[in-house]
Amino acid sequence: MSAARRLALAAAWLVLLAVLGMLVGTRLEVSGDLRLFMPTPVTGEQRLLIDELGDGPGARLLLVALADAEPAALARISHAMRAALQESDAFEAVANGEFDQEAIPPRLLPYRYLLTSSFDATPLDAAVLRAALGERLEDLASPAGGMVEDLIARDPTLETLALAEAWQPSQQPQRIDGVWFDAAGRQALLLAQTRAAGFDPDAQQATLDALRRAFDDARGDGDARMTVSGPGAFSVLMRGRTAGEAGTLGGVATLGMIVLLLVAYRAWRIPLLGALPLASAALVGLAAVSLVFGGIHGITLAFGFTLIGVAQDYPVHLFSHRRPGVSARQDVRRLWPTLLTGVVSTCLAYLAFFVSGVDGLRQLGLFTIAGLLTAALCTRYLLPPLLGEARRDVGDSALLGRAWDRLAALPRPRWLAPALGLAALGVILLSPRPWWENNLAALTPVPADLLARDAALRGELGAPDVRWMLVVAGADAEAVLVREEALRAELDALAATGAVDAYDLAADYLPSTATQRARRARLPDRDALETALAEAGAGLPFRADAFAGFVDDVQAARQAPPLTPATVEDTPLAVTVENLLLRHDGASVGLVTLSGVRDADALAAFAAAAGDDVRLLDLKSASESLVVAYRERVLAALGVSILLLVATVAIALRRPRRMLRVLAPVLLSMLAVVALLHAAGVAFNLFHIVALILGAGLGLDYALFFEHAGGDRGDQVRTFHAILVCSLSTLLVFALLGLSGIPVLRAIGTTVGLAVVFNFALALLLARAPAPREAAPR
Repeated sequence: MSAARRLALAAAWLVLLAVLGMLVGTRLEVSGDLRLFMPTPVTGEQRLLIDELGDGPGARLLLVALADAEPAALARISHAMRAALQESDAFEAVANGEFDQEAIPPRLLPYRYLLTSSFDATPLDAAVLRAALGERLEDLASPAGGMVEDLIARDPTLETLALAEAWQPSQQPQRIDGVWFDAAGRQALLLAQTRAAGFDPDAQQATLDALRRAFDDARGDGDARMTVSGPGAFSVLMRGRTAGEAGTLGGVATLGMIVLLLVAYRAWRIPLLGALPLASAALVGLAAVSLVFGGIHGITLAFGFTLIGVAQDYPVHLFSHRRPGVSARQDVRRLWPTLLTGVVSTCLAYLAFFVSGVDGLRQLGLFTIAGLLTAALCTRYLLPPLLGEARRDVGDSALLGRAWDRLAALPRPRWLAPALGLAALGVILLSPRPWWENNLAALTPVPADLLARDAALRGELGAPDVRWMLVVAGADAEAVLVREEALRAELDALAATGAVDAYDLAADYLPSTATQRARRARLPDRDALETALAEAGAGLPFRADAFAGFVDDVQAARQAPPLTPATVEDTPLAVTVENLLLRHDGASVGLVTLSGVRDADALAAFAAAAGDDVRLLDLKSASESLVVAYRERVLAALGVSILLLVATVAIALRRPRRMLRVLAPVLLSMLAVVALLHAAGVAFNLFHIVALILGAGLGLDYALFFEHAGGDRGDQVRTFHAILVCSLSTLLVFALLGLSGIPVLRAIGTTVGLAVVFNFALALLLARAPAPREAAPR
């Protein structure tokens, strides 16, 4: 094929990739919801855990601290930020210690007498009203009079403010200038509840941007500083750190690979031509996931590109096996059976992801399989026409020839493979170290100092603990509210003994229907209330008709049906009630959030004694049990994939000796990597398993191509060159990942890097013996 035709074909390929890229770009939706990578929950606790991870009250809280300014300036900024954030669609609620006089909207204002517990023990009579009116006179004469003046006529007992105060966090920080401050008085504090799920980094990023704008506008030219903590802030930080490190390391690895290809093939076209199958693989993988799932998770996107990196080996094998005087089509035709066996075997390993029960891993499996098949087909059919006549045969390299001769002289004792396998098994079976990392927190890239600061802020603000909560089950919402009211005295006792600092439950905001009816029945009728008011106001400077609105509200409360979760929708009260009172698994569930848990054993004993409808949920234990179940399912699927892989190699090679030469290096390498990491004290997680699958795929390719070389010295040297380039480029990429400060990237990089070294060495030692120089064909 002429140079002009090759150039036209390359241009057409690039245009096709550009069109496919534009089509994928218009359809592709990248998700950041980490629950896509959570396994399917089985138990009720696990299902509740998955819900709470994204939408629970603790997961959607942002903790804000303002510092580096005088308290008065910080209070002013806090006031301004709260006002701005309450107008933002990104937040459901914002609290900074200010009284929220609008906590109850006007249409529900009469209901304050059904929500308050102020008159449960003492009736609303003349004595109570007399005391309240006396206090209001004192209020009007004080500097705070302006705040309550508009309320007194309709609410002389100030139940609106009493409820607003009761609905503040149970353990409140101190107030300075009306807003929360830490104990030292140096930081103004805010709590912001987001609409977005806590572990949706895209939505949380927009939320943090809104928070930053509100702070900048409120601060003006001052020097105040804002810090934000909480799951949403951490999810954004995790994504940023992962993307930042992956981008930096990926850039260095790409540059190193280009240099490696230029040195190995001494032609500037080779890195460009080798990138075409890889780019095709990436775009087809994205298109497949987008069509099947309607979008792709960011983790799938990041790790998918890493996993299909094995596709770069396919054109490398073709480049290294070129021979002068032989067309590229002929060379690839000779390689194709071996290449296809490796591709099919690797894809079978990734089939394990389809039965994992996790959408994120299914996406990853589809992305990788579609990408690898595409890269292989591009190498087979599209790349050869672009290659001109080979100008050199790497099999004639004097340097490689000497290296091969030295390898031929190495001893190859038959006991080597069994000895290595037994040694690895001995380490695996006899080491007392723990095997698995079940704690999800160990994988977080969030620095320890930020986690400590988050814990400190939660302590200052009385924010709910992110680990412990009580779960109250009932047939419906009313049953849950009744049960919570019955538990309140025992919960108060737990708080009094110091087992917890405070608790929060739905019944504190929305009493049961039975309680509301009882309170309604105790309210005086119009005549009795007007008589009590006249008696209470005798001698006080209030007009006789000053409290007509108050009388009307009490009478409206006497006639009103009890409030329910449905009737408080679209009100500020609904935010809290919906967080603490859920429908789950066909029943109603009340969440009792806890702050400052100090005695988990006392909590467990309380829950055990309370009955079957109350249980203590340890989100850490629930997450660990979920991880264990998840891992067992993936490992079982992986076992099936290995059997399919062995069957594929058996069908392709047919002879037991040839099968052994291909499979033994791969299996021994996996054992050696596992043993070495285990001996080093590494606790394995899901990402190590994914990395082992990738390492096995790479090792299988190495062993297959060494077997393909047969006894021909030229083919053996060409194969040695190809695998040397493949292993060095792969080792470069994953060694850099192994240096990452992010646990997930480090786990993958270290595991695959070790697998590459072991696979390369064992494939050389266990492959067919190298042909010596004198046996070279003439």
